[in-house]
Amino acid sequence: MFVRLMLALSLVVAATPAGAALQSRPAAPTESVWKPAATPPGGVSWALLESTKEITRTDTRGYLLSKPDFPPGVLALKGKKVKVSGYMMPLQNGKTQTHFVLLAYPPDCPFHLNPSPMQFIEVKTDKGVVFDYGVKTIEGVLELSGQDEGGVFYKINSGRAL
Repeated sequence: MFVRLMLALSLVVAATPAGAALQSRPAAPTESVWKPAATPPGGVSWALLESTKEITRTDTRGYLLSKPDFPPGVLALKGKKVKVSGYMMPLQNGKTQTHFVLLAYPPDCPFHLNPSPMQFIEVKTDKGVVFDYGVKTIEGVLELSGQDEGGVFYKINSGRAL
Protein backbone atom coordinates (compact mmCIF):
# COMPACT_ATOMS: atom_id res chain seq x y z
CA MET A 1 0.00 0.00 0.00
CA PHE A 2 2.76 2.45 0.99
CA VAL A 3 4.76 1.64 -2.15
CA ARG A 4 1.71 2.30 -4.35
CA LEU A 5 1.07 5.60 -2.58
CA MET A 6 4.69 6.72 -3.07
CA LEU A 7 4.61 5.69 -6.75
CA ALA A 8 1.37 7.61 -7.31
CA LEU A 9 2.76 10.66 -5.55
CA SER A 10 5.95 10.63 -7.64
CA LEU A 11 3.87 10.38 -10.84
CA VAL A 12 1.80 13.40 -9.77
CA VAL A 13 4.92 15.42 -8.97
CA ALA A 14 6.51 14.47 -12.29
CA ALA A 15 3.39 15.59 -14.15
CA THR A 16 3.54 19.11 -12.71
CA PRO A 17 5.68 21.81 -14.36
CA ALA A 18 7.92 22.00 -11.28
CA GLY A 19 8.27 18.22 -11.24
CA ALA A 20 9.20 18.16 -14.92
CA ALA A 21 11.84 20.84 -14.32
CA LEU A 22 13.30 18.80 -11.48
CA GLN A 23 13.56 15.74 -13.69
CA SER A 24 15.24 17.62 -16.53
CA ARG A 25 18.57 17.42 -14.72
CA PRO A 26 19.94 14.60 -12.61
CA ALA A 27 19.66 14.95 -8.87
CA ALA A 28 22.98 15.83 -7.26
CA PRO A 29 23.98 16.07 -3.62
CA THR A 30 24.58 19.49 -2.21
CA GLU A 31 27.99 20.54 -3.50
CA SER A 32 29.08 21.52 -0.01
CA VAL A 33 28.56 17.99 1.36
CA TRP A 34 31.88 16.80 0.00
CA LYS A 35 34.12 19.61 1.20
CA PRO A 36 34.61 21.13 4.65
CA ALA A 37 33.77 24.71 5.55
CA ALA A 38 36.28 27.19 4.17
CA THR A 39 39.12 28.29 6.43
CA PRO A 40 38.55 31.81 7.79
CA PRO A 41 41.31 34.40 7.26
CA GLY A 42 44.01 33.65 9.83
CA GLY A 43 42.12 30.56 10.93
CA VAL A 44 42.68 26.84 11.27
CA SER A 45 41.75 24.52 8.40
CA TRP A 46 39.73 21.38 8.81
CA ALA A 47 42.41 19.63 6.74
CA LEU A 48 44.84 20.18 9.61
CA LEU A 49 42.34 19.06 12.27
CA GLU A 50 41.42 16.00 10.18
CA SER A 51 45.09 14.97 10.05
CA THR A 52 44.73 13.62 13.59
CA LYS A 53 44.72 9.83 13.60
CA GLU A 54 42.06 7.93 15.53
CA ILE A 55 43.18 4.98 17.64
CA THR A 56 40.27 2.63 18.32
CA ARG A 57 39.77 -0.40 20.47
CA THR A 58 36.83 -2.49 21.61
CA ASP A 59 36.34 -2.80 25.36
CA THR A 60 35.24 -5.94 27.21
CA ARG A 61 31.55 -5.04 26.73
CA GLY A 62 31.98 -4.70 22.97
CA TYR A 63 31.89 -0.88 22.89
CA LEU A 64 34.16 0.92 20.44
CA LEU A 65 36.42 3.43 22.18
CA SER A 66 38.66 5.94 20.46
CA LYS A 67 41.42 8.34 21.35
CA PRO A 68 43.52 10.74 19.28
CA ASP A 69 47.06 10.62 17.98
CA PHE A 70 47.64 14.33 17.37
CA PRO A 71 50.24 15.27 14.73
CA PRO A 72 52.77 18.05 15.53
CA GLY A 73 50.77 20.70 13.63
CA VAL A 74 47.72 20.08 15.78
CA LEU A 75 49.75 19.79 19.02
CA ALA A 76 51.12 23.28 18.28
CA LEU A 77 47.54 24.64 18.56
CA LYS A 78 46.97 23.30 22.09
CA GLY A 79 45.92 26.14 24.38
CA LYS A 80 46.11 28.70 21.55
CA LYS A 81 43.36 31.04 20.44
CA VAL A 82 42.06 29.77 17.09
CA LYS A 83 39.39 30.66 14.54
CA VAL A 84 37.48 27.85 12.86
CA SER A 85 34.52 27.93 10.50
CA GLY A 86 31.95 25.17 10.40
CA TYR A 87 28.32 24.17 10.58
CA MET A 88 26.40 24.36 13.82
CA MET A 89 24.63 21.37 15.29
CA PRO A 90 22.62 22.52 18.31
CA LEU A 91 22.69 20.64 21.58
CA GLN A 92 20.05 22.76 23.32
CA ASN A 93 16.47 23.79 22.70
CA GLY A 94 15.95 27.34 21.48
CA LYS A 95 17.03 29.74 18.77
CA THR A 96 20.32 30.64 20.48
CA GLN A 97 22.92 28.15 21.62
CA THR A 98 25.69 28.33 24.21
CA HIS A 99 26.64 24.66 23.82
CA PHE A 100 26.83 23.13 20.36
CA VAL A 101 28.95 21.10 18.00
CA LEU A 102 30.80 22.80 15.15
CA LEU A 103 30.95 20.38 12.22
CA ALA A 104 33.47 20.41 9.39
CA TYR A 105 30.82 19.28 6.89
CA PRO A 106 27.22 20.47 6.62
CA PRO A 107 24.52 18.23 8.05
CA ASP A 108 22.69 18.27 4.68
CA CYS A 109 22.19 14.55 4.45
CA PRO A 110 21.13 12.10 7.16
CA PHE A 111 23.55 9.55 5.70
CA HIS A 112 26.57 11.82 6.29
CA LEU A 113 25.83 12.97 9.84
CA ASN A 114 28.30 10.62 11.48
CA PRO A 115 31.44 12.70 11.66
CA SER A 116 34.71 11.28 12.84
CA PRO A 117 36.05 12.77 16.08
CA MET A 118 38.52 14.89 14.11
CA GLN A 119 35.66 16.45 12.10
CA PHE A 120 33.91 18.33 14.89
CA ILE A 121 34.58 20.61 17.85
CA GLU A 122 32.48 20.78 21.00
CA VAL A 123 31.89 24.49 21.61
CA LYS A 124 30.71 26.36 24.71
CA THR A 125 30.16 30.11 24.51
CA ASP A 126 29.42 32.73 27.15
CA LYS A 127 26.98 34.53 24.84
CA GLY A 128 24.29 32.70 22.85
CA VAL A 129 24.90 32.13 19.15
CA VAL A 130 21.85 32.20 16.87
CA PHE A 131 21.32 28.84 15.22
CA ASP A 132 21.01 28.63 11.44
CA TYR A 133 22.24 26.32 8.71
CA GLY A 134 24.96 28.64 7.39
CA VAL A 135 28.66 28.61 8.13
CA LYS A 136 29.66 30.01 11.54
CA THR A 137 33.13 31.20 12.49
CA ILE A 138 34.03 30.59 16.12
CA GLU A 139 37.03 31.93 17.99
CA GLY A 140 38.37 30.56 21.25
CA VAL A 141 41.11 28.62 22.95
CA LEU A 142 41.47 25.13 21.50
CA GLU A 143 41.57 22.31 24.01
CA LEU A 144 42.91 18.97 22.82
CA SER A 145 41.04 16.18 24.55
CA GLY A 146 40.04 12.59 23.97
CA GLN A 147 42.57 10.74 26.06
CA ASP A 148 39.60 9.46 28.10
CA GLU A 149 38.53 7.55 24.96
CA GLY A 150 35.22 9.41 24.99
CA GLY A 151 35.46 10.32 21.30
CA VAL A 152 35.65 14.14 21.57
CA PHE A 153 39.07 15.28 20.37
CA TYR A 154 38.55 19.06 20.20
CA LYS A 155 36.83 21.54 22.51
CA ILE A 156 36.52 25.31 22.68
CA ASN A 157 35.32 26.82 25.95
CA SER A 158 34.37 30.49 26.36
CA GLY A 159 34.25 30.75 22.57
CA ARG A 160 32.57 33.52 20.61
CA ALA A 161 31.01 33.84 17.21
CA LEU A 162 32.70 36.23 14.81
